[in-house]
Amino acid sequence: MSGHSKWATTKHKKAIVDAKRGKMFAKMVKNIEVAARIGGPDPDGNPTLYDAIQKARKSSVPKDHIDRAVKRGGGVGDDAVDYTTIMYEGYAPGGVALLVECLTDNRNRAAMEVRTAMTRNGGTMADPGSVSYMFNRKGVIMVPRDQEGGPTNEDDVLLAVLDAGAEEVNDHDGSFEVISEPTDLVAVRTALQEAGLDYDSADASFVPSMTVDVDVEAATKIMKLIDALEDCDDVQNVFANFDASDEVMAQVE
Repeated sequence: MSGHSKWATTKHKKAIVDAKRGKMFAKMVKNIEVAARIGGPDPDGNPTLYDAIQKARKSSVPKDHIDRAVKRGGGVGDDAVDYTTIMYEGYAPGGVALLVECLTDNRNRAAMEVRTAMTRNGGTMADPGSVSYMFNRKGVIMVPRDQEGGPTNEDDVLLAVLDAGAEEVNDHDGSFEVISEPTDLVAVRTALQEAGLDYDSADASFVPSMTVDVDVEAATKIMKLIDALEDCDDVQNVFANFDASDEVMAQVE
């Protein structure tokens, strides 16, 4: 029985991982579609599309999924799509501010999904503008420490991106976060490539200008709420301004 129980548990965990991977793939495909629609289907002339494709490839999204997304977004074929970006604002437990970015073809469905996830998991919706002032739009590039030619360090990354417009480089235990203005994102990403440094993702993101320290109890509730929001099909990204120590996050995990 113990062996059977162990197998059942393993299968259950794998199903959760596969479901999350499926949702992740769907969100990345949607990003590609929107980028192709806004800037055209040629990644060489559309940096946003280029970065969306690179991120999908890094996450093992199948090539045929990527190709179909580019065509759909570019208006090629009968299944061309059109998504609207909507930003919802709210609070998580502990007074933590949330920005919830949606890409949707149905505003009412997106609003209902976000509101339901919020109310069922201890969050509250907020009026437009009441939370967004706590975040700044920034370019964020994630660079892995382990590179093809061997491990890199913070100084190597800083040296590569400083003259390209990077504002700061943060060491995140196994990867480096490079922050820039959104308008400098392509220049910074290009500087990394020219320096022979690989990167995992390059996105225009929302970075909090102020953070709220949280304990294990609050962090657990916040992560539960964020998971619920990210499980919504129309939710593309969730940004929060909480700060938790490594020790707290280790206990949450």
